[in-house]
Amino acid sequence: MLKIVKNPDEEMFKEVQTAVKANDGYCPCRVEHNALSKCPCSYFRNQTTAGECDCGLLMKVEVSDNE
Repeated sequence: MLKIVKNPDEEMFKEVQTAVKANDGYCPCRVEHNALSKCPCSYFRNQTTAGECDCGLLMKVEVSDNE
């Protein structure tokens, strides 16, 4: 099972979080501003494997079913 967590690199997290806020809540990696690019963007929400989002704000990590 996958769980969404913030990037453990605090400096990177804060930098991207600031960029998202300055971009009115839209992913700073996306040119278009629409429902698909609202952070967390649909590309990341639909991601089915562990890993970070394109901008590095969030990560999906594997967890056991009882966590």
